[in-house]
Amino acid sequence: MKKIEKISETQNYTAVNIGKLDELVDYIIPSSNGGPAFKGKVFVKDAIKSTGSEMSYSTIPPKKGSPYFHTHNKNEELYIILKGSGYFQVDNDYFPISEGSLIRVAPAGKRGMYNSSDEVMIYLCVQTKENSLEEYGKADGNLAENEAKWK
Repeated sequence: MKKIEKISETQNYTAVNIGKLDELVDYIIPSSNGGPAFKGKVFVKDAIKSTGSEMSYSTIPPKKGSPYFHTHNKNEELYIILKGSGYFQVDNDYFPISEGSLIRVAPAGKRGMYNSSDEVMIYLCVQTKENSLEEYGKADGNLAENEAKWK
């Protein structure tokens, strides 16, 4: 079973490496309730010590669907398709997706996807509490006094 590699860490950051995207299929999440294990998925929230979001990289084999159709209680999800193509379903809407597609789903939206391609589909899912973002972009940024080391 593949493991996340810690690169560096201090009080202000944690840096990790999950490896090459083509190696995501080597991650396995053991079942917590006696059901089948999830293959090709890695959650990174705990590894990076995130306090505001959960992220996972996932794979779907060719001609297969996501392992479950689901909703959430509080969190919306942003799906970012990194490789492959297929279809995404939210409630009764079913639409095509491919590399570069982004899909935001509200907590109550019933969601799932199908990989219709002949290659492994790879996607990133970012989960955050709905309506929790107060400031973003430049409004939440502050210029640092120090010069960047690469300048």
